[in-house]
Amino acid sequence: MLDETICAIASPAGGALRGIIRLSGAEAIPILARCLGEPTDRPEAAAWAGRQPLRRQANIDLAAPLGRVPVAALTWPTSGSYTGQPAAELHLPGAMPILAAAIERLVAAGARPARPGEFTLRAFLAGRLDLTQAEAVLGVIDAEDPAALQTALDQLAGGLGKPLQLLRSRLLDLLSHVEAGLDFVDEDIEFIEDAALLEALRQVARPLAAIADQLRHRDRSAALPLVILRGRPNAGKSRLLNALCLQETAIVADQAGTTRDPIDSLAQCGSRTVRLTDTAGIETAANAIGQAAQDLGALLERQADLRLWCIDLSQPPAGQAAELAALRAAATSTAALPTLIVGTKADLRQADWKEADLSEADVAAAELVTQSPAADSAWPAGETVLVTSSLTREGLDRLSAAIAEALEQHDREETRGVAGTAARCQVSLQAAQASLQEAIMLVEAGGDHDLAAAEMRLALSALGEVTGEIYTDDILDRIFSRFCIGK
Repeated sequence: MLDETICAIASPAGGALRGIIRLSGAEAIPILARCLGEPTDRPEAAAWAGRQPLRRQANIDLAAPLGRVPVAALTWPTSGSYTGQPAAELHLPGAMPILAAAIERLVAAGARPARPGEFTLRAFLAGRLDLTQAEAVLGVIDAEDPAALQTALDQLAGGLGKPLQLLRSRLLDLLSHVEAGLDFVDEDIEFIEDAALLEALRQVARPLAAIADQLRHRDRSAALPLVILRGRPNAGKSRLLNALCLQETAIVADQAGTTRDPIDSLAQCGSRTVRLTDTAGIETAANAIGQAAQDLGALLERQADLRLWCIDLSQPPAGQAAELAALRAAATSTAALPTLIVGTKADLRQADWKEADLSEADVAAAELVTQSPAADSAWPAGETVLVTSSLTREGLDRLSAAIAEALEQHDREETRGVAGTAARCQVSLQAAQASLQEAIMLVEAGGDHDLAAAEMRLALSALGEVTGEIYTDDILDRIFSRFCIGK
């Protein structure tokens, strides 16, 4: 089918000042010339036969009642086009009857209507895009907000495909050294020592694991970001959840340990709608049920996009040493998780807290807890407390804005992929990680390099499925069937 010339409307549905029709295929230029009434067999046809992109004004005859309609014709007569084939675009009035009539004229001249995603499919098959970039085209089309659009544009620019291709290239080079040594095993020639092989495998496995984690995050956050409430028991987390969500979702009581199972609710924080989750207070579990609650809270924390660490301002700062130690432990276990420190129950705060500074909500926590022997070492340097009261609603607007800003910053900093890519690549990336880990274990155990080489080849194959060096027809069908016609 690649030899067939295809055409489709490429501009969005609905009326507009300008509409666009695309053609691609070996006969795209001659078909366009015939439709525009241009000569193709006389000397004046030389412009159509040139090798440089060309723009010219012309008219296309669409028959009665439309007649001749002015168009701007843009042509790419060689493989330098988006699809890697001779290609053309017609820019003409954007009324749908005109565009539909122009498609009928092109089909009558020898083109056929394109299928969904066929232009981008041809770009992929021509090597103009890898599969992650092809999916980014769909991400650009489907983007519903600036953050999603930027994610898709970053991936289209190679933000995902290039790192994966670099890792695959490194693994290929490493495999060549291992297999060269296997070819000379009878001569007792070792091309790469175990220590060097182990380090090289780890240098591929570590960034691959980071990319896989980021894609898992993107697959989740395609819906709503997860913001988790953490802290000691009775730190005001449940009341804060209710205040931010503007409804009584969680049970509130003065007795510590009221919350056991996680409680979810939606909250509007600035321009972001978030999934806010309350969890059991962090403590040493007294029984199996308590331990299950602690384990579930820790699991959700690993899945979260943002953590709100709640500190009870109704308690004197001198008693906050355990709080600080818990925060340090949690920050160590989830170092990559952005955290906002929230002072709760400001309406009941102890006089020992610096009143003037708290009113500005702008003092480092290490300065606040001056009487705690653990303060200087336990509290993250430079963190500030966002002071709130769920009863009086003091500081809640500022907290909502801080949540939105932290999520936006997290989105900008992490390497992400569009949701469709994240969903497609999970199995392949997991397979590549498992094969690399198996290869590492084999080398660590002093096993033969031929077994490690077999695992490396499996990892290479899995990575090739992600970027498109290895593909099957059903993979392409699943990806490109999601596109609209004309893309």
